[in-house]
Amino acid sequence: MSVSHGAKKQDCFVRVRKRDLEKLTTEVMQLREFLPSVLNGDLIEMLQKARAAQTMKEDFVQEQEQLRQQCQHLQSRLDAVQTECQKEREEKLLLRDQLWQSGAELQQQADFCSGLGSAAGSLLWSCSSSQDTVTRWLADGKLQSFLSVAAQTLESFVTSLDQETKTQTEDHNSHEHQFVLSLAGTITNIAAVSCGRDFLSSSAHVLLDTLMKLLELMKPGVFPKLKVLMLMALYNVSISVKGLKCISENTGLLPLVWTLLDDGDWEVCLHSLRLLQSVMLEEEEALLLQGSPLLHPDFQARVSLLTSSVQPSLRLAAQQTLEDLQALQQGRGCKQSSL
Repeated sequence: MSVSHGAKKQDCFVRVRKRDLEKLTTEVMQLREFLPSVLNGDLIEMLQKARAAQTMKEDFVQEQEQLRQQCQHLQSRLDAVQTECQKEREEKLLLRDQLWQSGAELQQQADFCSGLGSAAGSLLWSCSSSQDTVTRWLADGKLQSFLSVAAQTLESFVTSLDQETKTQTEDHNSHEHQFVLSLAGTITNIAAVSCGRDFLSSSAHVLLDTLMKLLELMKPGVFPKLKVLMLMALYNVSISVKGLKCISENTGLLPLVWTLLDDGDWEVCLHSLRLLQSVMLEEEEALLLQGSPLLHPDFQARVSLLTSSVQPSLRLAAQQTLEDLQALQQGRGCKQSSL
């Protein structure tokens, strides 16, 4: 125990030379003097950097939180817009279906009305072939309103034609075309009755002018049947003296006839010649046309060309018209010689 105790006491002491102890003491004092200033500067710099890093971290966390909130807000708006978009898409699909159904129903109604109008017009055309029917119509006093509607309908139909594409290959059996033909046919039948043509001559000048204007608007080869019916109506009106005077006063009559002679459809040419013949039957009315193209050499040449037609009725009408023109020209020459 004593040995151990003595060894333990020896472990508590170290023998150092005095000079080394003094040197060590000096170094310790120097360290105590300079170490705080060195450590304080580095520590302060580190603390400042730590505070700055902490501040940046807090700012970053705050900014990240703001971005997260904005992202949530935008996501909410996106979800709302997508929901609204889906709703509008479904509504549009529904409206498209409704529009298609409405269009189909409207087309059915239009087809029905068109068919009904065509059938009613055909019945009216058929009824107008009876003289008693036209007489009753005049007695009822409603013929004027019918003629006004008919003129507007014909004008609307003709002016709406795409004359660049519509030719004789048109569907002449369509309800619209049949309805228009029935109106023109009814007017023609009215003019075929003496009381009817008298009424047209005195109270339907606008209708007669409209017929001539529409004949001028329609290009060659377009709806020849309609042209023929309108020409027949004018011809029937020209049978009466008053009707002939009314038609002859239109300065566009002979230029119109000249144009129609180049139509290309032989029936149009035929009824144009018949209208011209009716005008020339009355010498006084024919003389009113002396300043027009009636006696122009080119006009007579065009009529002469039709005398070679393969259609017998057209060829005969052209020959008669050419003789009438020559007689009218000779009569004019004799009158000028007597003067």
